[in-house]
Amino acid sequence: MNAKIIPLDYVNDLMFEMEKAFWDERGKGARFRMTTLGREYFKNKIQPLIQSADIDQIIHSIEGVLLREGIVARVTYSREDRIFRLRMEGCVHRKVEDRLVSLNIEPFACMPANLIVLAIEEQLDRPVELAEIKLEDGACQLLLVLFDQRPTLG
Repeated sequence: MNAKIIPLDYVNDLMFEMEKAFWDERGKGARFRMTTLGREYFKNKIQPLIQSADIDQIIHSIEGVLLREGIVARVTYSREDRIFRLRMEGCVHRKVEDRLVSLNIEPFACMPANLIVLAIEEQLDRPVELAEIKLEDGACQLLLVLFDQRPTLG
């Protein structure tokens, strides 16, 4: 395969059209089907880098990949017990979300947030929900909720 670079506008246009079609089909239910978006990217690029079960270290590992790959320009977050508030600035997919919002469709998918969710669920076996995506001040404000560890039969 050649190393041809695909224009970002082309990729974002396709993403917008797929998300819009999925929204038209499922409405708000589409949100619950988008949670694994990015699974292959996670397995190939991020999972091998995670060496700790510490949530802060997991998030910093993902942040490093997102910055290095140019997917986002900046990630900040705060944690209050089981609530994570993330701010993603300069995301390459922001135009997709802006177009959806212009059609009165609330944002319902975020690949960078999904990578964090997938990592926590994989490393800690704890469910995480992307509860909210807000577009504010040129950034995406994300709310993640971490649930108790899954019970095991023993």
